[in-house]
Amino acid sequence: MFVGEIGIPRREYLYDLTHTDMILIRRGYVRRFHPHWEMARLIAHQTHYCMGVAPGESAKTPTEWITFPWERNEDGEPTDQPSEDEVKRLRQMMIEENARAESAER
Repeated sequence: MFVGEIGIPRREYLYDLTHTDMILIRRGYVRRFHPHWEMARLIAHQTHYCMGVAPGESAKTPTEWITFPWERNEDGEPTDQPSEDEVKRLRQMMIEENARAESAER
């Protein structure tokens, strides 16, 4: 994705960019398509409802119909946040992996 789609030189990707740089570049690259996803949702919503709402189905707004991960819920929190259990599990995995890497270096 970085070399082919984004156009970063191969040498820079392999030797110069840090992991943090890559994360930030990827986030920025993905964010630039948000308006396109918004338009696609609106078109899909309008196409669906111009055919008529199915019996027993109430009309929903486009954001109720399809919610994207970068959108926020009523509390102002992002909708794609992991649960506390997932955070604990991932932290434990990182601790175990760091311990394995540390013992392999010795």
